[in-house]
Amino acid sequence: MCRPGNRADRRGRTAVTEVTLRDVARASGCSVATVSRVLAGTRPVGAETARRVRAAAESLGYRPNQVARALRSRSTGTIGLVLPQITNPFFPSLVREVEHALHAGGRALLLADCDDDPRTEAARITALLDRQVDALLVIPVDETHSRAAVELAAARVPLVLLDRSCGPGVADSVAVDNAAGTALVLEHLTRTGRRRFCFLGAAGTASTAVERRMAYEAGVAALDPLASERTELGDFSVEWGRAAVDRIWPARPDAVVCANDLIAVGALQRLGQLGVDVPGEVAVTGFDDIPMASLAEPNLTTVRQPAAQVAAEALRLLAERLDGGGAEAYRAVRLSPQLVVRASSGPRAAAPTTIPGSRTSEEHQ
Repeated sequence: MCRPGNRADRRGRTAVTEVTLRDVARASGCSVATVSRVLAGTRPVGAETARRVRAAAESLGYRPNQVARALRSRSTGTIGLVLPQITNPFFPSLVREVEHALHAGGRALLLADCDDDPRTEAARITALLDRQVDALLVIPVDETHSRAAVELAAARVPLVLLDRSCGPGVADSVAVDNAAGTALVLEHLTRTGRRRFCFLGAAGTASTAVERRMAYEAGVAALDPLASERTELGDFSVEWGRAAVDRIWPARPDAVVCANDLIAVGALQRLGQLGVDVPGEVAVTGFDDIPMASLAEPNLTTVRQPAAQVAAEALRLLAERLDGGGAEAYRAVRLSPQLVVRASSGPRAAAPTTIPGSRTSEEHQ
């Protein structure tokens, strides 16, 4: 005789069938309603009864029917995440933190990559909404061109922006304090005696590109009045970092401030090809602290983003919206960065140290 969940086919082979609540009820000697309450955790049940139900469910290999549960609760238990480009090494670290936290809370993550294209991004958002996700996390491609799609989605489901924003009044957002991170870089470079600054950044209106460039311009003006003439904008890539060095090196800067680590790694590669002594002749800094930063030659000084904290804060805001307890006004959380000092900005290689930035802040938009 087969136990619940198994049956014999015409050739005598055992085939697996779904174990139901009724099977668990029969094995535990409880009613189906009691089994449902124990396994869903919706209402209190006596300790001994709960023990018997869970023991029966485990022995039978019971797994809840997520589709049926979604129909009953009108919740799919899924969260969608749309990001600009999965090949940017910072984003997988953020996705990992989000996925682990969601899994621990019993939710699943649906991931969509839009290849830095706002039109693809809008299509991916629509596709996730069509799949009835409970909420959305979005790392927008562009502060301006992503706004319409994000605004429409935020009107339908709880939505939190990660790492980047679409301007005030669109949705809750969580990001690092880019201005504070850039200030840490400039302060460090000034203390090490750097006086001729240049900036390698990204064109366009992604909020990270704009905020880091503006913070640099505001901070460097008093340190080097001619620094604004030594700014080159391309994209967040290693290839651009290499190309940008050929544009700025004739001006002989002694500090190359890069808007992210990919640009900085490309700059280090090209400076090495040119035979430039880093950091003897020029210091190089990045932003994000991706794994590649500690593997670069020399190791890269950079601003570390707290990916775990970004994920935790975003999911906190999302949970409040899902529970119906979120604030009426959208909130903007800005988290403290850290400066990780490595060999690319000092006279010799040294163990990484961390310098804390400003405190976490939460603003209402």
